[in-house]
Amino acid sequence: MSKKPPARRSHAWFEGTSRDNFVHRSWMRNQGRPSHLFDGRPVIGICNTWSELTPCNGHFRRIAEHVKRGVYECGGFPLEFPVMSLGETLMRPTTMLFRNLVSMDVEESIRANPLDAVVLLVGCDKTTPALLMGAASCNLPTIVVSGGPMLNGYFKGRKIGSGTSVWEFSEDVRAGCMSVAEFMDAESSMSRSVGHCMTMGTASTMASMVESLGMGLPGNAAIPAADARRYALAHEAGRRVVGMVEENLTIAEVLTREAFENAVMVNGAIGGSTNAVVHLLALAGRVGVDLSLDDWDRLGREMPCLVNLMPSGEHLMEDLYYAGGLPAVMQEIAASLHLDAKTVNGQTLGQNIADAECYNRDVIRPLDEPLAEHGGIAVLRGNLAPQGAVVKPSAATPALMQHRGRAVVFEDIDDFKARIDDPDLDVEPEDVLVLKNCGPKGYPGFPEVGNMPLPSKLLERGVRDMVRISDARMSGTAYGTVVLHTAPEAAVGGPLALVQNGDTIELDVAARRLHLDVTDQALEARRAAWTPPEHDFTRGYYRLFLDHVLQADTGVDFDFLRGSSGAPVPRESH
Repeated sequence: MSKKPPARRSHAWFEGTSRDNFVHRSWMRNQGRPSHLFDGRPVIGICNTWSELTPCNGHFRRIAEHVKRGVYECGGFPLEFPVMSLGETLMRPTTMLFRNLVSMDVEESIRANPLDAVVLLVGCDKTTPALLMGAASCNLPTIVVSGGPMLNGYFKGRKIGSGTSVWEFSEDVRAGCMSVAEFMDAESSMSRSVGHCMTMGTASTMASMVESLGMGLPGNAAIPAADARRYALAHEAGRRVVGMVEENLTIAEVLTREAFENAVMVNGAIGGSTNAVVHLLALAGRVGVDLSLDDWDRLGREMPCLVNLMPSGEHLMEDLYYAGGLPAVMQEIAASLHLDAKTVNGQTLGQNIADAECYNRDVIRPLDEPLAEHGGIAVLRGNLAPQGAVVKPSAATPALMQHRGRAVVFEDIDDFKARIDDPDLDVEPEDVLVLKNCGPKGYPGFPEVGNMPLPSKLLERGVRDMVRISDARMSGTAYGTVVLHTAPEAAVGGPLALVQNGDTIELDVAARRLHLDVTDQALEARRAAWTPPEHDFTRGYYRLFLDHVLQADTGVDFDFLRGSSGAPVPRESH
C-alpha cells in the first residue's frame, strides 16, 4: 500500500515515531527548541545572504530576527540558513560569474531541508536574482524582503549617490577638475548608513522589480535600510509567509506573464538598470514564462521615465520613499499595468496601489510631465548585434542617440586599461569606443565594465560622453550613451569580434539599429582569420560556467537550469 504523502513537506522530517523522525527532532533540540515547535506547524526557511564581505547586506542578521518574530507570532517555526553572498563592491572578477552558483545553492538548500516556505533576504545586486531564481525552481510559497537603500550621501552641501557620483568624480579627477584630496574626502560622505546603493542602481532596481512582480510587500523597494519601518516590513513578511503556506500560494502563481510585463513597464518608469533585463529573462526561464528582448523593447518603448533619481536624474532612494515610494509610481502608470496580477500579500497589484499618493512631484513626475519621454530599455539589432544589444535612453546623451563614428577598438579590458590614457591614442570625440571579450564567456562572467572611462585627453577638452559599445554589462548607477550586452559576444565569434580600428559604426536608437558599415564579404574574410581567445579555466566552477552559460539575450543562465524541478521530499538520509 502506498504511503500517504505528508500534508506539508516538513511533516516528512518531524511528524511520527520512527527512528528517522527521532533523529531529525533530537538534533534540532540541541539548540534549545521545545517540543511544541514540532507539533506540525509550518516550517519557514529564512534564506540569509548576510556577510561582512557584502557591505550592502551587513544588517541582515537584525532583519532576520524581525522576520522570525513575525513567523513565531503567527504559529510558524522559523529556521534561518545561509547561502553564498555576492558583494558587488569587493568580489572579483565579477559577482555575475557567481549568480547562477548561488541560485543552485538556494535551490538545493530549499529542496534538501524540511521547509514549507521561504523568506528571501536580498540586497546587493546579484543576491536578488540569484535567490529568486533558486526559489522559483522549487516553487514553494516564497516572499522577498529587500535590505533597503542607504541614506542619502552628502558632500559639500549637495547630494551624492553611490556609484553615480563615483564615476563623475573619477572623471573629474582625470580631467583635472577635482583634486585627489577632495576625491578622498567624498569617500566617507557617500556610504554613511547600512543598506545598498541609494541611486537607482541595480540593487534599487531589483528591489523595485521584487515589488512590481508582486514578490514583496508594498513599500519593499524604497524604505531606507536605516528606517525602523524596514524592520517592521520584515516582521510583517514573517507573519504573511505563514498565511501563504495555509493558502498554498506558491511563487509560480505570482510570477506570471502579467507580473513580468508589469515589472518591465515599471523598470521604464523608474529609469531602472539595464541589468534587470538579464535577470528577469533568467527568472522567467525558471518558471516557464516566455519573456524575450522583444518584450522588453515593446513594453518599454512608450514608457516615460517618471522618477527623478540618479543616474537619470537628481535625487536618491530616500527621497523616493518620502515622495510615496514605488506604489505612487505604479499608480501614475496604472492604466498600463495588469492591475489584477496576484501578489504575495494576497491582494492584487491594483488593490495594493489603489490609495497610493505622490507627495513630491519633483521626485515622481506626473505622466504628462516626465523626466524623459522614453524610459524603457531600447533593444538594438543589426549586423553588429544579430541577437540584440541594449541601451538605456534615460541615462544617455540625446545628441548621440543617432550617430555615425569611427571605431576605436580595444581587444579586451587589459588592452583598454593599457591604452585609454595614452596621449598618442588616435581618438576624437565623435569616435565610437568598442570593447571586446567582456561577455559571459569572454571575461569570464559578464562584468560591469561597459561604461568605459573616456580618454583623459578628451576629458581635458571638456568631453563628457561618447558612444561606447561592448558585450559587457554596466553598473545600474552608471550613465552615458553606452550600448551593452551585444549578442552573440565576441568570445564565441559574434560580429563584435570582427570590428577593426577605423570601421564605421552607425547607432540609431529610434530605429533600434546597430550597424557595422563593412560588407558581408569583408566580414566573412575576417571571420575566416579569427581565432577564439585562449583561457586557462579548465577546472571547477569556472569550467562549469564556460561549458553551460547562455548568452545575454536569454539571461545568462545555465542551459540545464531553465525550467522548474519543484520540491518533492527527497529520500531519507539514514
